[in-house]
Amino acid sequence: LFMFFAILAKGQYYLRGEVKDDKGNALQNVKIFQHSSRSIYQTGPWGSFGIKSLLGSDTLTFTIDGYETASKVLSHNQWQTIVLKASTVNSNKSKPRLISLSGNENSDGRFTSTFDNETYFKLVENEFVPARQFPKNSFSLNVNKASYSNVRRFINMQSIVPTDAVRIEEMVNYFNLFYHKPVNNNLFNIETQISSCPWNANGQLLFLNVSARKLDMSKVPPANLVFLIDVSGSMDMPNRLPLLKAAFQLFVKNLRPIDQVSIVVYGGSVGLWLEPTSGIYKDSIAKSIEQLTAAGDTPGESAIRAAYNLAGKTYISNGVNRVILATDGDFNVGEKSEEALEELITVQKQSGVYLTCLGVGMGNFKDSKLQTLAKKGNGNYAYLDDIMEAEKVLVQELTQTFYAVADDVVMNLEFNPLLVKQYRLIGFDNRRDAVTDPSSYIEGGEIGSGSSTLAIFEIITSMPQASDSQNIALIKLRYSLCNNPNVEYLNFPVINNFEPFNRLHNELKLATSIAMFGMQLRNSKYLGTTTWQMIYDIALQSANTSNFLQNEYLSLISKADELYNGPKKRPGKRKKKN
Repeated sequence: LFMFFAILAKGQYYLRGEVKDDKGNALQNVKIFQHSSRSIYQTGPWGSFGIKSLLGSDTLTFTIDGYETASKVLSHNQWQTIVLKASTVNSNKSKPRLISLSGNENSDGRFTSTFDNETYFKLVENEFVPARQFPKNSFSLNVNKASYSNVRRFINMQSIVPTDAVRIEEMVNYFNLFYHKPVNNNLFNIETQISSCPWNANGQLLFLNVSARKLDMSKVPPANLVFLIDVSGSMDMPNRLPLLKAAFQLFVKNLRPIDQVSIVVYGGSVGLWLEPTSGIYKDSIAKSIEQLTAAGDTPGESAIRAAYNLAGKTYISNGVNRVILATDGDFNVGEKSEEALEELITVQKQSGVYLTCLGVGMGNFKDSKLQTLAKKGNGNYAYLDDIMEAEKVLVQELTQTFYAVADDVVMNLEFNPLLVKQYRLIGFDNRRDAVTDPSSYIEGGEIGSGSSTLAIFEIITSMPQASDSQNIALIKLRYSLCNNPNVEYLNFPVINNFEPFNRLHNELKLATSIAMFGMQLRNSKYLGTTTWQMIYDIALQSANTSNFLQNEYLSLISKADELYNGPKKRPGKRKKKN
């Protein structure tokens, strides 16, 4: 009885109203974000709503595709009519997003490709663009790293790599090459370099690098992490749930006492496996993970809703709030299509919770779904092919994976047509459905702490030797600070600092080899004089063979060469050049 009256004393109110368009028509299924509870609701068939609140007045935000978002403070003692205005901008929210844009995109065909029941988005390779007609190029710096480890999985299994599994920008940035710490507490360090092109005697390469500031972990705010783990029947294989269990065990060792972890599982049904638990209780969290077993179907949609709901209830203001989804991506109950999942995550991310996707498995692996979820959830995506990759993602690159320094990051580049005749962005290829949709636009993404993002252009200059005093291009980097809607810009000139390829920094030469490797796997029409031997030679000259991953890359080239061309006698090992 005492508790009953205590609840009454605390107060419970109802916020009531309706949502209409500017013509007076009721709008149903409008998403409503309640700020005090960080919960999401939606309007009914007649556009009406009734929401419980512990406050007499509360702020609600109303969103629906095709209309401007509106935020209102509502009082419990009055019926409120919310009018949403039509918006051409917001109508694009459910449209596929471009990863890069030059202005001359044109393609048609299938939107996804299938390989052994695995699904990948069909990609359209970027072509040469005339700089005089289209001087501006933009691309998202939200670069995942899943493609490289997935490609490695296929090659190690002696299987031809599906063309659309090869995303060159992800392969190049897997190694975090050419990182240079920003100075004077700047958020970013930008560097550019121009060099000759190994496969095209008439071309040059333009390297653009953005290095993000490393956060001081002793000053990083507490983390609210929800592990969303797929324990369905399809995960009952050694390279799926057992691998994820081992991966999360590694991650748990790095938790701080101020961090908290919850676990939601789905397999047959959705359930709370571990209540929010402080990082000080590592043994309890590890034991809970070890007890997971696989069975049942895959209700991915409802599991995602449950995880976001839990993350909202345990939300830490000014903290790190993130859902970590670990799955093979094979949702078979509830919403399953990329489009439906895209809409689901678009709504859920309004709560300020980020998303990381960890993919595992083979045979029915759904790369396209995990790409969609990570992109729409302001997050990142990694593919775990073995325990060493898990250690790389969850331990060695912990801050890059889970701690963002900026959101909605887009690189805008304007070429000088007096110096550049044509240009081609290598990698950052668009999904075919995004290219064919005229309403598509670029959506930036998050940049992780201590990350290095490298982009490579192949350019054809307008004159043999341009003046050093003239800029090849101008960069305008667009970004927002985390959980801050204000847009910031950073301008940077691309100077004509040509350096012959044989004198180029080793890490840029290695990045070139990796880009060539990706083009070879994709059978690019821009391969030029590229051969497997050329790829190997450049890698051997530039790789740090004491670095395990770079040394492994050399082995991967040899395996791919034999896989695609048959066994051959490898020439004697060359001495590494300085």
